[in-house]
Order: sequence, then C-alpha cells, then structure tokens
Amino acid sequence: MDGIKYAIFTDKSIRLLGKNQYTSNVKSRSTRTKIKHWVELFFGVKVIAMNSHRLSGNGRRMGPIMGHTMHYRCMIIMLQPGYSIPPLRKKIT
Repeated sequence: MDGIKYAIFTDKSIRLLGKNQYTSNVKSRSTRTKIKHWVELFFGVKVIAMNSHRLSGNGRRMGPIMGHTMHYRCMIIMLQPGYSIPPLRKKIT
C-alpha cells in the first residue's frame, strides 16, 4: 500500500460513494494496474473500472526563491456491486 496516499472526502467524492466509486490520491508514478492490485489485495474487493488524472503541484514562494509542491495522481475506483470499502477511521491516542 505504498502508492495510495489518502482518501478524498469532497462533495463530489461523497456523491460518488452512492455509485460505489471511491476517490483517493496516489503517488504520481503509480500505474493503474498497481493500484488495482493493491486495492483488491488489501480490501478484498473486485475493481471493475478506474479513472485517473494527474494533478500538478502548486507554486510556492519563499522570499526570492520560487518552489513547488509535489505533483500527484487522483484515482476514482469503481467496485463491483455488492463490494464496499470500509470507512477509514482516525487512530485515537
């Protein structure tokens, strides 16, 4: 599960949950086949479709030096009917 960074919870992603589609950010070098394999292996579900798009990093300025944040890939994963991914829980310390 190195490639999957975190799940996304926006208005659109919450609407997609009703259609059995899950959204997450992954490392930009991860391929669709790797992500599909990780999701099926880790969560024990069947993936039928995946959509992805690459998001570039934002520019950040620190004084005269211009830098940027890391770019990443957003994946929308559609599961077969009857399968679901349990909600992520925050660890309480």
